[in-house]
Amino acid sequence: MNLAQNWWEAVVRGFTDTHTTAVPLPALLGILACAVVLSIPRATWRWFGLYVTFVHELGHAYAALMTGRFVHGLRIGLDHSGRLVSSGRGAFGAAWSGFWGYPAPAVVGLCLIAAFAAGRSGAAMSVGALTLLVSLIFLRNLTGILVAVLSAAIAQLLILFATPTAVNYVVLVLGVALSVGGVRDLFKLAGVHTRRRDRLPASDAFILGRTTGVPAFVWLTGFVMVITGCAVASAWLLWGMLTV
Repeated sequence: MNLAQNWWEAVVRGFTDTHTTAVPLPALLGILACAVVLSIPRATWRWFGLYVTFVHELGHAYAALMTGRFVHGLRIGLDHSGRLVSSGRGAFGAAWSGFWGYPAPAVVGLCLIAAFAAGRSGAAMSVGALTLLVSLIFLRNLTGILVAVLSAAIAQLLILFATPTAVNYVVLVLGVALSVGGVRDLFKLAGVHTRRRDRLPASDAFILGRTTGVPAFVWLTGFVMVITGCAVASAWLLWGMLTV
């Protein structure tokens, strides 16, 4: 009982406390290196990419809930594939949900970096901890459950035991890594539409084009605009940390 009470108090405290951490150039370069190591080499991307896929699918799920759709389940494959099943009336909800998969990691990454810059990493961690717990109800396969449980467990442990400075650094590293991962997935999607067209049926842009009648390149352009905008904003925030 005391552990649950302490956890809840820590979650609430995350929303009320502010804590800023100076990031000297060597530390920022180290953070960028960590993000690149997580998101670029195949050996590490094999595992971190599962988390990026999880965020991608949660983008679909929460976008569906925003429009009143019912989320039936979410699956994640070890090959970084994912599938969300939702239902509801109206074409807008389906299109809205279908769009917010690929941009989700870049959007979340930007939000985490912005939270760090504003001294609100604690709030970002509290939101993340609660969101990951709620997301457990969506999972319908073993890989997805393992990814979600591990992510949720790490978030709860950080809420309970990490110092504000440690939370700040974790939020910043995760924000940059998700931003890099979102850009990497965008290039992968572009490759599907140019060089690996046999995989088109699995592309969100292709699926949106088929279900809405709006050409796939329009959806691809939308992905590029949102992800590029988030990447530029994230880079601007990181640059600002060097000039403070």
